Amino acid sequence: MVDEKWAGCRKVLGSPVVEAIARAREFLEQHHTGELLNLVGQTVDDLALGREVADKRYFPVSYGGGKSCDDDLLTGRGMFYITQAGKVMLDCTSGHYQMTWGYNHPALTAAAAEAMDLGVVWDNHSNTPSVPVKELAEKLVASGGANETGLDRILLGLCTGSAACGAGLKMMMARYLNDSERSGLGPPVMVSLTGNYHGTDIVTQTLRGMWPGLLARMETVQVEPNDDDQLKEAFRQYGKRIAGFWAEPLMMNCEAVLLRDDYLRLARRLCTENRTLMALDEIQTGFWYPEVFLFRQIEIAPDIAILGKGLTAGFHSLSGVLYRHDLDILEQYDAISTNGNASLAALIGLCNLQLLEQDRDGLAAVAARHYQGLCQLASQFPSLVETVNGKGLLTGLKFRNREDALGFHQAAVERGLWLRVHAYHPGHRTVLMKYALVVQDSIVDFVLGVSKDLLKTTPWR
Repeated sequence: MVDEKWAGCRKVLGSPVVEAIARAREFLEQHHTGELLNLVGQTVDDLALGREVADKRYFPVSYGGGKSCDDDLLTGRGMFYITQAGKVMLDCTSGHYQMTWGYNHPALTAAAAEAMDLGVVWDNHSNTPSVPVKELAEKLVASGGANETGLDRILLGLCTGSAACGAGLKMMMARYLNDSERSGLGPPVMVSLTGNYHGTDIVTQTLRGMWPGLLARMETVQVEPNDDDQLKEAFRQYGKRIAGFWAEPLMMNCEAVLLRDDYLRLARRLCTENRTLMALDEIQTGFWYPEVFLFRQIEIAPDIAILGKGLTAGFHSLSGVLYRHDLDILEQYDAISTNGNASLAALIGLCNLQLLEQDRDGLAAVAARHYQGLCQLASQFPSLVETVNGKGLLTGLKFRNREDALGFHQAAVERGLWLRVHAYHPGHRTVLMKYALVVQDSIVDFVLGVSKDLLKTTPWR
């Protein structure tokens, strides 16, 4: 390699780091999927960074402060990544659930480079939206089925899903507080599901019971997911005081619990009867199904849909709120992010939607293979596995006890499978997977094979 190559990166990262990343990238490019699967869990000495660099001494303890960097990512391609120690890993969770097409998808990286060469800017003021932003808005409204659902407006000037949830909550509050028929009913009530995760905004965090006593003009009520009686009782007790009902159709932050279709239809009916706004948070589920949004598959129409994570395939965070035009009641600066409209990210979002449309049939087939395979595992090891949660490529393997969930997770990571485990709340004992859409049958079968071996041998016991 010539020293002039990647000169800018060398100045900020140093040549040893740049050379290590380049070696790892070339390794991933030169090996096909089958070869990489044979190497998962192995350490390739030539790929190791070779020295401790950019350690985590300044990180918060909750984010690995002071811990080893060996397992940290050096570079990735598709579903595979190389750690700083040179270990080959298979990422079964799409980064942090947002890398729709895995790491460095060639079509998306090429589109970004081409767009920058063309002159598409990275970001700009929301008052001067670029063509990619307006095209993305049109495509998303169409994907939401405006003719059938009435969702014909979209707010895209938002960076994170937390900001998008906050915007949706503000719409609910504004509608309630401006409703003269509700002026004497008392503070508005928000109903949400136990185990929900609607972002890190301090107000939306009250939906999951945090910061008790903080808000004087809003009350929150939590009900158990899929519990019809609790939902009915909440609406019976509060009625038209309920300004909003919040739900994630598949709760990836709560053991991948899937809401039943009839439960969501019940919620829709109760919301309509009480003039309550129904918000479906699709930050996790959006762009992981052929229909783009899971509510389209369920054939239910929320009043508000929250978009995020997979929208731009992890390239640059961009989120949005899809809603009906009669809810277009916020002023311009009531709900924005100061990053503006993210023109380049919007173009990647358009490419993401195009890839999703092209791979519709293949995605459905590989998703069925994965889910059915997990169900077979559960039936083969009933003393260990209680059930399989989720749907399609978003799944959770729920164990009968917490210790086995933790043990399986640790053993899987040691074998090179990057998984997540929910075991930090009472009763939680589920190992989570969320495959990127580049997943192949061979990868599904490989993970099922490793999982079966671990369940059979239980090396953690």
